[in-house]
Amino acid sequence: MTYTPPWHLQNGLLMTLYTALRLSQTWENFTLEPEPNYQEHIFIGANGVPIFGKYAIPKVDKIKGTIVGTYGITGDLDNQWFLKILGRKAIALGYAVVLFDWRAHGKTAELSPALTSDGIYEGEDYICIAKTAKEFGCPAPFWLTGYSLGGQLALWGIKAGEAIANSDIAGGAVICPSVDSTRSLTYLVKDEFGKYLEKSIARELKKLARKMAKNYPEAIDQAAVERANSIWGFDHELTIGKLGFASVAEYYDASCPLHFMPNLQKPTLIIYAANDPLFDPTIIPDLQKIAANNPAISLLLTEYGGHVGYVSSKHCQHEYGDRDRWWAWNRFFDWIEQVSNI
Repeated sequence: MTYTPPWHLQNGLLMTLYTALRLSQTWENFTLEPEPNYQEHIFIGANGVPIFGKYAIPKVDKIKGTIVGTYGITGDLDNQWFLKILGRKAIALGYAVVLFDWRAHGKTAELSPALTSDGIYEGEDYICIAKTAKEFGCPAPFWLTGYSLGGQLALWGIKAGEAIANSDIAGGAVICPSVDSTRSLTYLVKDEFGKYLEKSIARELKKLARKMAKNYPEAIDQAAVERANSIWGFDHELTIGKLGFASVAEYYDASCPLHFMPNLQKPTLIIYAANDPLFDPTIIPDLQKIAANNPAISLLLTEYGGHVGYVSSKHCQHEYGDRDRWWAWNRFFDWIEQVSNI
């Protein structure tokens, strides 16, 4: 069986725009599970950074485990509808779930001036969050997840979990993860339509940085914020200096998951679309090579899907026995239960 979208969404860019602009407004019409009863909590991440999150525990006799997840380069827990679908599905299937605003995002950005590190510290944040969630009654095993740049963060979380003896981190699954920022940004800004997507993302990053500069003027340079007019510029002006890197290229190389993925030992699923308009297609052979040589990694490479789209056709839903159109999350849970022998 293969993933197939509706015929009019076979183009990766159209799928990406459709999910971002249309489904962001109508997703609840296609979602069967109700919203969980979340409890809010301020977790303490790596280096004492406060991380805002929320968790929910299903009312079942035996909880299967806990899903810990976050979103991509922009957004927050209130507007990330794709992450909300994950939370609903997790509870309905008997998993506890923890969702969080990662560094410099959402309510976490209001709690401290700590900026993003593209996984270098966020990977440890996942571990800290899982440890605290366990104290609240969210049981092991813990499965880490994210999509887009959040997928990169989750991969770092899996890596961090492997460094802990007797870790409760079982593994993770990511959807359309960023794995090579240098190549993908270079590709994006050269593409006719990609450069507009990059500018749109950069505008959202600038809005976020302006809010942080207002809240923490002693830590965030307002002039630097105004100079940051691209994703690369955001990291050049605001990120690399605080992390100790001499250049953005050095920072992106240090945070690139491709370097450590060949050595991952915990089960890891990567769902990746060949027609993702945001990422350089030359990354695909690298992912295939890594997956071929590392039995811990399962690469589910599809012809279609766009960037974090994966809306399935009626035929595809029938073929897989899915109750809804959210193909990627359905494969996520199928895989976890297969790996866990549930």
